[in-house]
Order: sequence, then structure tokens, then C-alpha cells
Amino acid sequence: MSAAESLEPHWGYAERVVPCVNDAGTCEYLDAVYDAHDLGMIYVAILWATILGIVFVWSVGRRLWPSPRADAVMSAKAEGEVLTASRRKDLRLKRTLAAYSRRYLLPDAAKSIFGRITRLQVLILAILAGYLLIWTLVGIVYKKWVTPVTGYTDLFNIRTGLGPWSNRIGLLAYALTPLSILLSSRESLLSALTGVPYQSFNFLHRWLGYIILIQSSLHTIGWSIVEIKLYQPQPETAREWITQVYMIWGVVAMLLLLFIFALSTPWGIRLTGYEFFRKAHYILAMVYIGACWAHWKPLRCFLLPSLLLWFLDRGARLIRTALIHHQYLPENSVGFKAVTSRLARFPDNENGDVIRMDFEHSQEAWKIGQHFYLCFTEGSIWQSHPFTPLNLPEVRDGVVAHSYIFRAKRGETKKINELAAKKLAVTADATTPVILQGPYGESITESLTLDVNVLCVAGGTGITYVLPVLLDLVRKPASKDRKIELIWAVRRKDDVRWIEKELDVIRNAAVSHRIGVNIFVTREQSSTNTSLPDVKTTEKETDVQEARSTSSASLEGAQTAPAADVQKIGGKDYNRHPNLAEVVNNFVENTVRGSTVVYASGPGGMISDLRSVVASCNSGSRVWRGDERFDVRLACDDRLEW
Repeated sequence: MSAAESLEPHWGYAERVVPCVNDAGTCEYLDAVYDAHDLGMIYVAILWATILGIVFVWSVGRRLWPSPRADAVMSAKAEGEVLTASRRKDLRLKRTLAAYSRRYLLPDAAKSIFGRITRLQVLILAILAGYLLIWTLVGIVYKKWVTPVTGYTDLFNIRTGLGPWSNRIGLLAYALTPLSILLSSRESLLSALTGVPYQSFNFLHRWLGYIILIQSSLHTIGWSIVEIKLYQPQPETAREWITQVYMIWGVVAMLLLLFIFALSTPWGIRLTGYEFFRKAHYILAMVYIGACWAHWKPLRCFLLPSLLLWFLDRGARLIRTALIHHQYLPENSVGFKAVTSRLARFPDNENGDVIRMDFEHSQEAWKIGQHFYLCFTEGSIWQSHPFTPLNLPEVRDGVVAHSYIFRAKRGETKKINELAAKKLAVTADATTPVILQGPYGESITESLTLDVNVLCVAGGTGITYVLPVLLDLVRKPASKDRKIELIWAVRRKDDVRWIEKELDVIRNAAVSHRIGVNIFVTREQSSTNTSLPDVKTTEKETDVQEARSTSSASLEGAQTAPAADVQKIGGKDYNRHPNLAEVVNNFVENTVRGSTVVYASGPGGMISDLRSVVASCNSGSRVWRGDERFDVRLACDDRLEW
């Protein structure tokens, strides 16, 4: 470098000495190295142009051709608008394609590898991985050069395409870092542009991290082979290489990445706890980006946006929290004020106590299906957890009521349960301050028209996701041909007390709106006396098939509708659950007309089963022939992904 006539700049790489004064083989190899890097920068630009182009087209498309809202459809029908033949054909084609895609892409992929993830998400991952593989391999000169070592007559350097290829794969790892941050953000720019909830990107964030780990490992292995084996003399060359400052930071970055990976595995999370993993993940990721900056500063153009995106996400969270809690204080001043929530406790020594939390807050109403992150300040101000409100979002006298239920097992929920037990032992009204973040997620009922049948399936506290849907249907006009049903699996018969008030509202509208409510008790063998008002209790300790057939009785035509039909399917078949395939198939086949939406929330196994069942109910050929009953959608709240 000191004897160079001039230095040729290369964006993202070291400057090159020109003209080349080495031997012919070395000069040809350096041509290949720099050309491969310059092509790599172009390929990265194409990669990001593709990503941004897809997001742009998606964002524009959802605004130019939005999905029809239920209120808009009802208004159009009220005004007597008639769809043209071409419009009807377009809608039928759209539903047909959607039915075909759900049939083949909705079920889980290989659960042993990907977990409880749909085939659609795995397909998107495969497309991304294939796209990256192309840019990893093209534009590399695959050739070997044997060049002399200065000062030696018997030693030679072996130069191959391994060096340029290692550079390329390292470049791609750097270029993907901002995308990984985008996919992990709660205040997601991608969600704002595409309308896809932030939690739907968690799978791609996790697997993109695995891809970056593989790329970084191959980059490290490739250059280690070059510097330790192919370059001479040894071990002097290797020692001089590894002691350089940029290489020390490269080793640090690689170790940090391996540590992040180890902590993010299911074994690492179980060993250290989820909260430790989450906090350590934030810190290690930022230190890793800093180490990457120190390792190869010319590529900071990818690292600076990553840091900015992360800080924007954190800043947006703080701002939203501050705005939602900016209230008038008792001393006639304005400032930050936590919400005082009321606690109710439902003891359950076997499965874990359940806490119900109710409070009112001055804010705008959220949309059905959205959730909030709650921070219990009497537990820890450094933790917040996602919860879905079980009530309708209605503004009354300037405030909105919130109601939540959760099972206390460990961590923060266990602390709140212990706190509630202590307070309720000395007073009838236990309270605790809560800090809200949100709302997050998407509306799940905007396109729910009167001709769409609704099946709600919930397991345990997953009832919070589907209950607002039913309460929303109750307050809207009834449709004589619409079928509505709730399937709720609980562990004990007394668990229905969690939502006793809300069940009473549904009971009062059961006849007028043709709502069937079926509750299955799955972990209770012996008879349990309960004084629930207006609840019909049928305890059957026969086989699960008999309990299912009994529970499917419709409430239509009843003079006084019971709040719920509670069926026990424990007995000899302890820990059994409803046959979801039979429940969903019977529901779809017995509808009069119209498509069906299945709203579901509960354990991961239940969601996986429902994906397969709903996929099998979809039939593109029948939908194309006009039978819309076999256009079945699934809206699920898989809490395991949170």
C-alpha cells in the first residue's frame, strides 16, 4: 500500500493498489476477488430492491383494492346494489383460488424441524433461501491459481474461488441484518405497510437468524482454510492474520452469534427462562452489530440502519406507552398515570390458579382481535406480556373497559396470583397498577358479513380471543341462515365462572341469533357440584363419541336457552379432548349457505389439528361450482408463537 501509485476505491471493500505489480497469477486472482465483490454489491442492491418492491406493491395493492368491510357490504345491499356478472365471476375466482391455497398451504409443515408453522410460511422461507443461494453462487470465478511466495523459492500460495465466495456470503450476512431487525420489530414498519401482524413475522425472523448464522460460519470457515492452510508460510501467516484487530472483532462477532443461537433454542430458553432470553437477545444483538462494525467497517451501510431500526422500535414503544397513560392526575396536573385494575381469583391447585383482571381507561377503542402488552408494576417494571381483551371495545363516557383472564403458573403471572391471594385475604377488593402497551395486531371481524357462518373453538384461557367475536355478533342483526357455534374445552366445570357475565349475554341471544354453545370438561373425572345459574349440566362418563354427539345438539327452537351445554368427556378416557375433525366437518356440512370462518385460540396442538381440518374442508372445485360452504377460513391466535 505504501508503494502504490494510486488506490482504487471499492464500495464495501478495501481499496485496491493499481496498477498491480505482483505476479500474473496474483494479479488475476485479485481481479477475480474485486470483481466478485463489486458484483456482490450489485446483487445485494437487487435483493433489497426485490424486497422493497414486494412491500411497495403489497402496500399499494391493499389500499387500491382493499378487502370489503362488512359494514360497506351491508350498506351496499341496503341500497339495492347488484353485482355485475363479471364482478360475481371475479369474486368466485378469488374464493376458488383462496380455497385451493388453504387446502395445500394451511396445514403445518414438518413440525420436527419448523415447529407449528404453516406450509405457506415455510414456502416463503424456501423462496427466500433459494433466492439467497443464487446470489451466493453466481459471479464467482471458480479457478485455482498457484503463485510464488515472496522471499521463498520452495513455497507457493494456493489461491482459489473460496476467498471471493467467502467474501460474498459474508456480505450477504451483513446485508440481511436490517431485514432481521425489521422482522423482529413490534412497532413494525412491515406491519404498517402490509397489514400483516408483527407476530406473523416471528418465524421468518428466527429462521433468517439461522441463515445469517450459517452464512457467518461458512464465511469464517472459508477464510480460516485460506489463511491457515492455503497461504504460506505457516504458522507465521495464520498468526499474523488472527492477531489483526479486525480479525479479533470478527472472532468476537462469531462467538456472540453462536451465543445468541444457543440462547434462542428451546433448550436454552427452558434453561435460562424466557425473560432472560429476551433481555439477553436484545443486548447481545446490539453488541454483535457493533462487533460486526469493528470487524469490517466498509459495510457499515448495512449495520447503521439496523441500529436505527432497533432504536426506532424501542422509542416508538415508549412514546405509545407514554401517550396512552398521559392522564389528568388527582392534583389537577397532567402526567403519566398507571391504570388501577381489579383482580378476581379462581383457585385451581391442580392446573394453576386463574386471575381475572378488569379496569377502565380513557383511550380510543381497539379492534376485535388486537392485543395489549401489560406490565404489572408491583411485579417488575422490566417485563410485559401479551394479553387479548375478552370484552368488546366500546367507548362509554370517555372510557373503555378492559377485561383479561390468565392462568398463573410461573414468572410474572405467579407473582400477580400471590399478590391477589394476599390482598383478597384481607379485603374484598384487590387491585394492582398496570401499564399498557398497544394495541397490536389486526381486526378479525371487519370483513365478517351476515352470510358468513362462524365457528369459535377455544381451549382454556384462549376463550379471550373468540369471545369478543361472539359478543360482537350478538349486538348485530341476526341472520336466519347463518350458523354460529362455540366449542370451548376447559379442564374443570367450574372454569366457566371466569366469563360468567359474558356467557349470560350470549345465552340471552342464543335463540334469536341461533348460537350453539358447547363446553367440554377434559380433566375432571368425578362429579363436581356447581351452583352456576341457568347452566344445564350433563355429566357423561361414557366414551368421547357419546359426549360429542350429545354436545352437538342445537339450541334452535328452545323456549329458554341455557347459558351453556357442559359435557364431561373425562371419565375413563381421562384428558381427552373434542374430536375437532368431526366438530368442524359437521359444522360446515350442516350450514345452509355461505362460507365459514373458524376463530380459534388455544394450545399449539389444537391449532395444528385445526389447520389440517380446516384445510381438508376447503374445496376449490366445489367453490367454483357455486357451493360456498367449502370456502373455510381460519383465524387463529397461536400464543405459543408469542
